[in-house]
Amino acid sequence: MWIIFAFSGPILWALSTHFDKYLVDRYFENSDTAVLMVFTACIGLLMLPFILFFEPATLSIPLTSILVMVISGILYMGSMLFYLKAIQSSEASVVAPMFQMSAIFTFILGYLILGETLTFTNALGATVIILGALMLSLDTSFRFQKFKFKILFLMLLCTFILALSSVIFKLFAIKEQFWSTALWTYVGEAIFGLGILCVPRYFFQFKNLLKVNTKALIAINGTNELINLGGGLGVRFASLLAPVALVSAISSTTTLFVFMFGVILTVFMPRFAHEDLSWKNLLQKGIAAILVALGVILTQM
Repeated sequence: MWIIFAFSGPILWALSTHFDKYLVDRYFENSDTAVLMVFTACIGLLMLPFILFFEPATLSIPLTSILVMVISGILYMGSMLFYLKAIQSSEASVVAPMFQMSAIFTFILGYLILGETLTFTNALGATVIILGALMLSLDTSFRFQKFKFKILFLMLLCTFILALSSVIFKLFAIKEQFWSTALWTYVGEAIFGLGILCVPRYFFQFKNLLKVNTKALIAINGTNELINLGGGLGVRFASLLAPVALVSAISSTTTLFVFMFGVILTVFMPRFAHEDLSWKNLLQKGIAAILVALGVILTQM
């Protein structure tokens, strides 16, 4: 059943990507995206009492393990900060395909740290999935969409740190149980958010944003963070049931779902998104979807 949990990530993250773009363009045009991470930290903080209530044993684990898990949470927040800075400077459809680099970093780190290897069929399936996802980053002339090297650099940092965080999570979740690892990872995220608020200009930006757009930010961003949280938990749980390289390859299909949600928004809510609905573009995306589906079948063999 790992594949169901693995797909929950890209589906929910794709939806979250459109939320992120809307939030950044609507409320953070004149604010630093680091402030947005405070909301992510708050959601993680709210999860702590629920985990402790259902799994009180999460406190009885070695201090060394706790520290590494906290660092994993801090790394995750750092990767998302680089992502938000990238999406603030470019379109969601340009930034999202770059998440595929995470699959490569995860495969390398999974091999070096966890000793994970893939069968030939699994590796072929992962490769086909990534190729299908890469096809989505091409325009209708089969050329890569234009992007600045600053965006590429930010996403390289994002995907490497994200891959490292995922591998560390699995390494300790296997030893200390899933919810114990999740709890201390959320503590790391909360520490990261607190660190942002310790910077005076970020604190005042956060305070002013809440003062001016209290209801909108809490409603929209709260929904977005819960969606993102669901995707993150699904992928992390899937990584315990299958090699992280395979789970990461499935996660690279986020681009496909970003496009699919973009089409839906373009048709029904055009003020929130605009996707190219020409037959060439739809044909290209259809072929990419077939490649992804084929790759998924191969990973199950």
